[in-house]
Amino acid sequence: MSGSLADAARAFAAGLPEAWEDHPWGESVYKVGKKVFVFFGMLETDAGLRLTVKLRDSHEEAMSFEWVVPSGYGLDRGGWVTCAAPDDAPLEMITGWIERATGSSRRRS
Repeated sequence: MSGSLADAARAFAAGLPEAWEDHPWGESVYKVGKKVFVFFGMLETDAGLRLTVKLRDSHEEAMSFEWVVPSGYGLDRGGWVTCAAPDDAPLEMITGWIERATGSSRRRS
């Protein structure tokens, strides 16, 4: 994984209360309890920041960016989006999405 944006997003997810990293299907995800709140995908060396988060309340905002698409496998019905963020994407926005995704997973526990 290249770039400080990806490293900062992972560090932010890891630092959230009760968050822990898991590796189902060989992917890097962060969970609170048993609920995944962010998928970071496979640890590819030059992939940049790729993540999937659940954004029910800010789904439309996220979808306004050309680098955000509805998630596959039916996850999009629950408000999940997949992002291939450019290196100049605002870190505050990315971490805000990750934090909101954490809240979404807690409400549904």
